[in-house]
Amino acid sequence: MTDAAETKERLPPRLRRILEVVYAIEGVAEARVWEWEKSVAVGVRPMAGTFAPDLLRRVESQVVVVREPGESWTFGVLED
Repeated sequence: MTDAAETKERLPPRLRRILEVVYAIEGVAEARVWEWEKSVAVGVRPMAGTFAPDLLRRVESQVVVVREPGESWTFGVLED
């Protein structure tokens, strides 16, 4: 089994679903998700030629399907 497959199996189902939604968005080269208490943070690295602010808006609008009431969500761009 590859490292990516092993990591995917270890992820809780909800985090796996969030990553699936985010990676389905055009322009996402890399994504990370952190979850604690009633908060979720999503970081993305845009593909070359992708305008980061537009990508963040698209990510925020697409994750609505996995948001739960009362949660605080934060979005940002991953740096090197």
